[in-house]
Amino acid sequence: MSYLCRKRKKGIRTSRCREIGGLRCLYGVTADGILPRKPAGTATVLMSPCFSESNTMQLDRLSIINYKNIQTATLNLSGKLNCFIGHNGEGKTNLLDAVYYLSFCKSAFNPKDSEVMRHDADFFVLEGDYTTDTGEQEQVYCGMKRGAKKHFKRNKKEYRRLSQHIGRLPLIFVSPADATLIEGGSEERRRLMDVVISQYDTPYIESLGRYNKALQQRNSLLKQEEEPDPTLMELLEMQMAEHGEAVYRKRAAFVQELTPVFRRIYQTISNNREQVSLEYVSHCQRGSLLDIIQRDRVKDRIMGFSLHGTHKDDLMMKLGGYPMKREGSQGQNKTYVLALKLAQFDFLRRTAGGRTPLLLLDDIFDKLDSSRVEQIVRLVSGDDFGQIFITDTNREHLDKILQGSGFSYKLFSVEGGEINEREG
Repeated sequence: MSYLCRKRKKGIRTSRCREIGGLRCLYGVTADGILPRKPAGTATVLMSPCFSESNTMQLDRLSIINYKNIQTATLNLSGKLNCFIGHNGEGKTNLLDAVYYLSFCKSAFNPKDSEVMRHDADFFVLEGDYTTDTGEQEQVYCGMKRGAKKHFKRNKKEYRRLSQHIGRLPLIFVSPADATLIEGGSEERRRLMDVVISQYDTPYIESLGRYNKALQQRNSLLKQEEEPDPTLMELLEMQMAEHGEAVYRKRAAFVQELTPVFRRIYQTISNNREQVSLEYVSHCQRGSLLDIIQRDRVKDRIMGFSLHGTHKDDLMMKLGGYPMKREGSQGQNKTYVLALKLAQFDFLRRTAGGRTPLLLLDDIFDKLDSSRVEQIVRLVSGDDFGQIFITDTNREHLDKILQGSGFSYKLFSVEGGEINEREG
C-alpha cells in the first residue's frame, strides 16, 4: 500500500509515494486527500458553467476614463453592429481593448494593469451596462488607482476571485496582433486555447494555474546550486503530471471539436481554393507525463528548467500540408487566423452555456481580396452572430463593405482618443 508523508520545506507541502512491487502509485494530492489520476488520453466531457442568465447579452453603454489614450468617453451602442473609424494610432484598438477588459479582467495586449492607465493619470475606470434578451440589467465595473489593487465588480458586488467572472461575458477578439499565432512562438498558440477554454470551463483555469505553479517551483529547484530535495522534487513532478494531464485532455477535446468547424469556415472564406489543417501536439501523447518528466530530470537539472510538459504544447498550422509560417501569403495567413477565431466563436456559442459571444473585429479587411471580404460579411450577417464591433481606417471603404449586408449599425469617429457618434 502507498502512504503519504507530509512536511514543510520552503513553504511547500511535500509528499512521497512508495514503489511496491515495482509499480509506482500514480496519485494526486487534493484538498480531499489522495485521488487516482486519470491516464492520458481519457475522454473528457466539456464542462460549461451553470448560468441563470439568458443566452444573449449585449453591451448597451460603455464608459471609459483614463484608459490608454482615451481620457473620457461614454458610448450608447447598437445591439447589432458598431463601427469605429479613424486613422491608425488614434485609439480604435484601445476602445476594443476596454470592451475585452470587461470580459477578461485584463487587457488583451498589456500584461500589467499599470500599463493601461493614461500616462498623466493616477487611476482608470471602465464600466459597462449590459442587457440580456429577457431585459435583465447587468453592470460590470473595474476601477484602479496607480499603485493600488484594482476593484472588479458585477452589479456593485466585488468578486472575491477574478476567475469567477471569466465566462460570464464570452467574447472573441480578432486583431492584427493575431499574426503572432502563425509567426510567433508556441506560447501564443497555447494562449489561444486557454482564452477560449477558460470561458466555459472553470476547473480548467484551476488546473492550469496549479500546473504553472508547480512548474515554476520545480524550475526554481532546478536552478539551485545545491542538489534539490528529492522528495520535494517528486511531489512537484506529481503535481505537474496530475494537472498537466487534466489540461491536456481538455485542450485535446477542444481542438478535436474545433478543427472541422474551422476548416469549413476557411473553405467558405477562400471559396474552396485552399486546404488547411490544424493539429494539436503535446508530450502527453507519448505516454505518462510523470514518466516523461522524471526521465529527463538530469537533463533538466543541467538546463535549469523543465524541458517537458504541457507548457510546451503547440498547434501545427498548415496550408496544403506545409507550415503556414512558411507557405502562407499575408491574405492567406489573415484568412487562417480569422477562420480560427470564427470557429472559436461558434464553439463558444454552442458550449459556454449557449451564450452568444461578443465579436470584436479590429482592422480585419486589410490585405484581403474582395471575394474574401464578401464571404466574411456574409458569414457574420447570419443569425448566429450577436453584437459586433468593427474598426476600419476608411469610412467609404467600410460603407462599401457593409452595403447590402442588411446590418443596422452605429458609426463612431475616433481621433486622438476622442470618440464621437456620427450619422450612419
